Formats: sequence, C-alpha cells, structure tokens
Amino acid sequence: MSKQTIFDKIWARHVVHDVPEGPSVLYIDRHFIHEVTSPQAFGGLKKRGAFVFRPEKTIATADHNVPTVDQHLTIQEELSRVQVEKLKQNCHENNITLYGLNHPFNGIVHVIGPELGITQPGMTIVCGDSHTSTHGAFGSIAFGIGTSEVEMVLSSQCLMQTKPKRMRINIDGRLGKGVLSKDIILYIISKISTGGATGYFVEYAGSAIRNLSMEARMTICNMSIEMGARGGLIAPDDVTFDYMRGREFSPRDDQWERMLEYWKTLPSDPDAEFDKELFFKAEEIEPMITYGTNPGMGTGITGRIPLIEEVDPSSRASYKKSMDYMDFSPGDPLTGKKVDYVFVGSCTNGRIEDLRDFADFVKGRKKSADVEVWIVPGSRQVEKQADEEGIKQVLEDAGFEIRQPGCSACLAMNEDKIPEGKYAVSTSNRNFEGRQGPGARTMLASPLTAAAAAITGKVTDPRTLL
Repeated sequence: MSKQTIFDKIWARHVVHDVPEGPSVLYIDRHFIHEVTSPQAFGGLKKRGAFVFRPEKTIATADHNVPTVDQHLTIQEELSRVQVEKLKQNCHENNITLYGLNHPFNGIVHVIGPELGITQPGMTIVCGDSHTSTHGAFGSIAFGIGTSEVEMVLSSQCLMQTKPKRMRINIDGRLGKGVLSKDIILYIISKISTGGATGYFVEYAGSAIRNLSMEARMTICNMSIEMGARGGLIAPDDVTFDYMRGREFSPRDDQWERMLEYWKTLPSDPDAEFDKELFFKAEEIEPMITYGTNPGMGTGITGRIPLIEEVDPSSRASYKKSMDYMDFSPGDPLTGKKVDYVFVGSCTNGRIEDLRDFADFVKGRKKSADVEVWIVPGSRQVEKQADEEGIKQVLEDAGFEIRQPGCSACLAMNEDKIPEGKYAVSTSNRNFEGRQGPGARTMLASPLTAAAAAITGKVTDPRTLL
C-alpha cells in the first residue's frame, strides 16, 4: 500500500482490534516503568487478582525521585526510599528486569532504553512519563501513558488508543555556529505554541534533521509533548543503524540483517499524505532561551522579551502572569540577566554528547564563582564514558563536579531543587512555575548556552565565546 507515513505503517502493524466508532486496541512492544507511576498500577493488579501478562516486555529503572549524591547509601528522603523499595518488590514478585540504583545499566528511563539497544525502530513503546516520545527518534511510536494505562499494559500488553492525526515538520538547511538540536525544538515550539500540535503525532524531516546525531534527534523528539503532540518520531536511516549496531540488547548476526531489512521499509512513502505540514529554515535558528513559564515562551538569545501588544490576545493573561513570576519586564533583552544556577542533564540533554559539548566549551575556562552548577549524567554508562573520555577531568579543572545519574533538577521530586526566587539556566524540558522547586525561575536552553552562563554568571550568547 502506498501513501503511508511511517506512523501509519507502525500503527497498522500493531492494531489488534478496531472498536467500531471507537479507539483501537494497540499491541505494545516495550513498556518502561519507574518508581513514581508504577506502584499504584501494581496495586491495581493485586486488587483485581490479575498478573503481569508478559513480564519480559517490561523494563524498570529508578530515576525520578532518587538522590544524585551518595547513591551507595540508604536513601534519606522517606517518600523516595519507599517508592524505590516498592519498585524492587514489585519487580521481584512479577519477574520484571530492574536496573536499580548502582546497577551498571541504571539511569533515566529515556536514556537507558536507547543506549542499551532496547529501543528499536518500528516498535510501539510506552511509559508512565510524558517524555516517552524521546524513543521516537529511532522511528518508533512512543508516548507517555497514565497510571491506569500502565496497569492495562502490565495486565494485557495492549492499550486502547484513538489514532492521532499526522503532522510533518520539515527543517531544511544548515545550522549556524553554536546552534544545537535543543535550539531547533525550542524554536519550533516558540513558532507554533505549546498547543500547536495538539491531536497530532509529528514526524520530523528535512536535511537539517537528517544531519543530526541520534542524541540530537532524541532531544527533539523528547520535547514533542511540549507543543501538545501525542509524540514525535524520525524515520530510521544509516545514522540510526550505526548507533544501534552492537549495543547490549540490539539484534545480532542473522537477526540483525532480518530486522535491518524491515527497518528500511519504515520511512514515509514519497507520496505519503499528512494532515498538516510545516516548513522551517535551519539558517533562521539561533541559540534559544525561554523567558516565561512554558516552553513556547522562547526567543533567540539576541532577541528580547516581546511587548504585550506583540503577544497573541488569547495568551496575554498567562504572559502577564509569567512576567510577574519571572520578575521580567516586557521588551527586556535576555542577555546579561543574572544566573544563580545552571543545570545540565535530564532525559532531554543528559547524554554523552551533551556532556561533550559542555566540556569542550568550558575547557581552559573557569566556572563563575557566583553560579551553582549541577552536571548530572543521564545514566551510569554516560557517567562511566565521561570519566573514560577525560570529560570528568576537564570539568573538574574548570571548577565543575559531575553528580550521579538521575532526573535531578528537571523536576522538584528529589533533593536537587532550585531555591525560591533564584534563576536557573536549565537543559531540561519544562519551565513551569515550581517545576524545579517552589518559586524557582527557569530558563530553558541548550548545553552550550548553559555552559556560557556557567562561565559568565549571566545569560550569554555562546557564539561570542566560541
């Protein structure tokens, strides 16, 4: 059948049953769980007298609530300790593979899936976490689900889903100096708004996307949810296959060749039809930074905060509220704003490439004495690689310290909280009120822009220091 998008192809292959005038029953290939959204789901199973249908399809890790220092010690924070212990118990009782704290494969769920080769093209992948769309970078249908749906997948390996509409976002051209994939996605969201892709599953395409590494592609797909999309994906190609080859759980030998043959059939057909299509030029994107309290409130680093009359009338109330919360003034430039904290990490920018970019930038320089900086690898493997590549030494020489893996300051669910009223330049994915701590003020940016802030103590265009 022609005229199929990659989304159509994967969806059709996984539909178990179509409910007349209703949703589809979708088979799920991979189910990731963590300590926060799984306890209630397991509790629901027990209450119903149900069991985990296919435990080998579920992979667990501890990441959201865990501390990023002294992980070899008993967790001090009670809720976190209870959740992690409950995850251990549930996985043990249900024969589910768990990569807990101190396991060499432990890390943020959306970092370990790809780096271990568990995430593969053509799959359906879910997790009780909204940024599951990260895995779409491999050419898979990946999306976040709620706790009741986690229970549904555990008990049936299926999910009831209404098929979203299809959107393609094309970014063509060559990126400028100092512009990373984080800047691409922040630019797109600033243009179409946090609701601009509501009801759609987005495919990213174009020459600028094809030229990105897998780590960079994951960053873009990760933040699809921030523009309202159900998820985002990128068609697999040689970059994908080269990344996957030889990883711990990637197919091997004859199985690799068979899967590769299938994966190469996945890209959207040349005449595939989309419900909506958008086009952007890579050359028009500069390093981005947010100024408000949602990821769509962003501007180029040399730009300024818009005036109230430049804001869409429907968004003016939230704009005013965000200006009060951030203590910013309309028309102000962002460059030169004082920064108190810098956070490098999360499922958006906690991979080895992100740490490399940061380390290359700060090499030979010194951390600003006025800034607290948390550099948190996305996994044990990233932590190990940073040490082996000399990244850790470069950071220490510049006055920085690498913490242990975890979601850390992406969300205020662990000890790594930005204090009230303080400004943070963060490589994470959300800048909502209180997201990084009660009263914390967050500016989202790329690892390079974060590095520039860490060196200068203020919002700085990284291109001026490259």
